[in-house]
Amino acid sequence: MLDALIQGVLLGGYYAILAAGLSLMFGVIRFINLAHGDLAIFGAYLVLFAVEVLGLPVWWAVAAVIPVMAALGWVLQATLFARTIRGGFLLPLLTTFGLGAVLQNGMFGLFGSDTKSLGNHIGSLSWASWQLPFGISVGQLPVITFLVAVGVLGTLQLVLSFTRLGRAIRATASDPEAAELCGIDARAVHRMAAAIAVALAGLAGAFLAMRAQINPYAGPAQLIFAFEAVVIGGIGSLWGTLVGGIVLGVAQSFGATISAQGFQLAGHLVFLGVLGARLYLAHSRNLGGWRSLLKMPASPLKPATSEGRS
Repeated sequence: MLDALIQGVLLGGYYAILAAGLSLMFGVIRFINLAHGDLAIFGAYLVLFAVEVLGLPVWWAVAAVIPVMAALGWVLQATLFARTIRGGFLLPLLTTFGLGAVLQNGMFGLFGSDTKSLGNHIGSLSWASWQLPFGISVGQLPVITFLVAVGVLGTLQLVLSFTRLGRAIRATASDPEAAELCGIDARAVHRMAAAIAVALAGLAGAFLAMRAQINPYAGPAQLIFAFEAVVIGGIGSLWGTLVGGIVLGVAQSFGATISAQGFQLAGHLVFLGVLGARLYLAHSRNLGGWRSLLKMPASPLKPATSEGRS
């Protein structure tokens, strides 16, 4: 049981990286990117291309792909997302759903349908572990992934709390129109938020390719995991994604001890339980509406002050 708990917590680190970008997009730009999982897989394939074709070491390849993914997010927001958001709530969902299909088929055409992995390129890191008391074995790669997750979230927290960009993001997330009146370019902030979100998706995809095999159609499953972690932890909360990822990872880990099918089923059941609890609380407080259902906790993206100032 202790081993399952530790493995679940470490798995939550990966889910936190994957979910942070999705949460940031909703917290700042106010829409759900259904292509988020496919963008993560695309980032993984770019890392594989840089390693296998360009001959870069794995970590150098990851460092090179992250800014490429950030640029892709910036372009997508400037040319696609911003236009569709003006069309209402449904159009962005349909657009990102179509973008996901384009990415899946594009990756199939470029990279083929064979499953691939970075495991062969990271040497002993793919299987190396540390032995703890009570016969518990902890993989080095999951530990690195978890530490990177904490480091990434901590860095974003510092940026949001103490930099001019962070103040602009918080103000835009709270009220874009009021931010514009204060001299903040909300469109530029949205582009930067999208760049960060897609870069995080690419980073998560790289870690996924290190620990498992990927294929062009693996994105939707990753989107589901990211969405579940976001809802469990609270949309708009960076550290909430870490909590949500850990809860989801622990549930899946304990489910796997029961049966192979229980790995995903347990995570889905926990997600449904949290969602049901949010529905009940929203109804009991007579809040109503989707915003009340996914009410965001106090976070850097939405200041807790009564005035709503950044």
